[in-house]
Amino acid sequence: MKAAILEQITDLTKNKQPLKMVELPEPVIGEREILVKVSACGVCHTELDEIEGRTPPPKLPVILGHQAVGIVAGRGKLANRFAPGDRVGIGWINSACGHCPSCLSGNENLCGDFKATGRDVPGGYAEFLAIAEDFAFSIPEIFSDAQAAPLLCAGAIGYRSLRLANPVDGQRLGLTGFGASAHLVLKMVRYRYPRTEIFVFARSKDEQRFARELGAVWAGDTSEESPRKLHAVIDTTPVWKPVMEALKNLEPAGRLIINAIRKEETDKNLLLQLDYGRHLWMEKEIKSVANVARRDIREFLDLAAQMPVIPEVEEYPLEEANRALAELKEGKIRGAKVLKIS
Repeated sequence: MKAAILEQITDLTKNKQPLKMVELPEPVIGEREILVKVSACGVCHTELDEIEGRTPPPKLPVILGHQAVGIVAGRGKLANRFAPGDRVGIGWINSACGHCPSCLSGNENLCGDFKATGRDVPGGYAEFLAIAEDFAFSIPEIFSDAQAAPLLCAGAIGYRSLRLANPVDGQRLGLTGFGASAHLVLKMVRYRYPRTEIFVFARSKDEQRFARELGAVWAGDTSEESPRKLHAVIDTTPVWKPVMEALKNLEPAGRLIINAIRKEETDKNLLLQLDYGRHLWMEKEIKSVANVARRDIREFLDLAAQMPVIPEVEEYPLEEANRALAELKEGKIRGAKVLKIS
């Protein structure tokens, strides 16, 4: 099978070709696993974190990719949830222990034995992947393969972020960074909380314009102050400056949700400028988002089909995965990037 593999940790500003195209044997499936013939796989900022070593794979080489959609091409002798030919999706959550307090409460994302697709096990930048059937998800018919791919991570993690933000209809919500996840959050908010005003902070004028097209009442640069204080802000950026700026824009008792698996070190020194009175005083809260649970993916796919929420996607052949990653690193984003595999 064709696959794009990461062989070593590297700096994407210096190395624009981190992945190598190779031919590999098809995966061998276990008795409770299914073999998926992958047709599309979303490109996520977490892949940049893996490539650059902020959340490094435990061993190399590895096949990246955790927003995979495809057809069941085979199944183990004890796997019976899906039939051959069924369309399924695979997200970041690949497995968890199933018996710790986090797993038993439905928060497998917090399990100490959490395994991630495309980091701890081979992912979707390949023609085939294997997955335990309990960690695969049916894809609603309304979505094409390319449209469904970003729903599995960008959408699901955005859904979890919004749930942790605990919005009330009519309050004001900020979105810092406006890539794949944030543009889906905006669509969700407009559907579920129609009286909520959305303020978007983004470096790119194109992203600001895109946010206004989708219904943001205001869009400005990350460093700008919002015209009105916000009850909650969801940060989807890879750096620290937007966190500092967002804290300034919160109402008393406001909540900042940080949706990033890791933050880059480039501007970490800004944290030394944290001013308790300006940034944290008045019972402001900061909460991180860690991975996704299966519940998040299931519930979001149902919600996305009901709305419906159709993500904006840019498609690339698998052979151009490096170009898609480079553009993501450079901030050339409109919606979500998706690789067409087969």
